[in-house]
Amino acid sequence: MNFAGIFYRIVIICFIPLFVSSCTDDDLQKAATISSKKILTKDRSYKVDIVFSDSAVVKAKGFAPILDQITSSTGKSLQEMPSGVKITFYNPLGVITGTITSKYALRKETEEVTIFKKNVVVVKEGLKFNTEELTWDQRKKMFFSPKGLVTKPDGTVLNAIHFSAPENFSTVDFEQGSGETYMNSGVMP
Repeated sequence: MNFAGIFYRIVIICFIPLFVSSCTDDDLQKAATISSKKILTKDRSYKVDIVFSDSAVVKAKGFAPILDQITSSTGKSLQEMPSGVKITFYNPLGVITGTITSKYALRKETEEVTIFKKNVVVVKEGLKFNTEELTWDQRKKMFFSPKGLVTKPDGTVLNAIHFSAPENFSTVDFEQGSGETYMNSGVMP
């Protein structure tokens, strides 16, 4: 037998214990967890425009640079927008009434919930709301956020905790808040 053959066998024998010891029980449990969350399909679309309408009246238009349509092994359908989304809302005359933008969004179709994350900005006439997470519950027709910053045109700035608003943002509610507001001279609070 030549020297190269002996050297090759010694290297293999030395590396076998290394390969066997690298797989621990913890790794096997992680692999089982990952495989239990199987995705049946994942379809990716680019530069997606979505139009939301009711009785042939456009209510909103959405744009996502990337849209992943995901169907899990449990049958749940998700739409993930990993590069963000912008939704523009319209009144019945087709005039823009507000926008929502975020750097990430996830729509859970079966629960009828959309979660906007990362630099979420809602602009509505008379209101701007900034947060890191905003949930839209389509069944309740409400938006919810654990916290955020409300800015009004008069310069009022409010730090809002447990923020909620109806779909049209006609009113806003929050449980705790602090901030700064400006009042006209001669007006009593």
